[in-house]
Formats: sequence, structure tokens, C-alpha cells
Amino acid sequence: MTRVGLITLIEGFLLLPVPAPAQVAGSTVLGVAAADMQIVTLGWSAKHEILGKAVFNDKSQRIGTIDDLIIARDKAVSYAIIGAGGCLGVDRHDVAIPVWQLKQQAGKLVLPGATKEALKASPEFEYASPTH
Repeated sequence: MTRVGLITLIEGFLLLPVPAPAQVAGSTVLGVAAADMQIVTLGWSAKHEILGKAVFNDKSQRIGTIDDLIIARDKAVSYAIIGAGGCLGVDRHDVAIPVWQLKQQAGKLVLPGATKEALKASPEFEYASPTH
């Protein structure tokens, strides 16, 4: 799958229509109706398809893991957060990578030209403090 294909797959997931359940006067419907459950179970899952997956460079060297996807305010998947280095969370370095830079090749997520050293030298990603 090409970069465009990977981005299209991720963004397509976010643009899927969500069926609105019919509501009966005086009732509240929460969650998914039993009739719609098959649609949900056959849908694309970021947790199962992307999150936690290893990222390799074009030399088939493992350079990190996809830890998160950042969705911009316009609802487009913009960045993948790649955890690089470290063992058991010690000396870990998270880096934001634009999703268009990732490619899928032979069932692997590939970041061409990347190395563990280059990722560790990149600015570290930190989540913004939540505002209340």
C-alpha cells in the first residue's frame, strides 16, 4: 500500500457515516443498537490495525512503534506518534511524524530513511496540558 493509500485508509475511517438510531418519545438510546453491531464489528479499528505496530526503516530495521494518532481539529489524521528507543519505558523518546511519510510495504509500516538515532535526535513530542 502506498503512502496515499495508508492516509486514505486512516482518513476514510474517520469519514464513515454514523447511522443515527431512531428514538422513541420518552426513551434514550445509548451506544449501538443490536441491529447495527455488525457494522461496528466489521469496521476499521485503529487499535487493531495501527496502534502498537512496529515501524521499520527501508533497511527493514525496527525503529519504533506507533503509540498514538493525532487528529487535527479538521478531523484529519495528521500525525503518528512513534515511540523510539528505550526499554520498558526507560529512556523513551516519542516523535510526531506526519502520516504521509509512512508507507505500508509487505505488511509493514515503513518510514523511509529513518534510523533510531535520527528519531532520538528529533524534537520530543509532549502532549499539551488539558484545559478545563
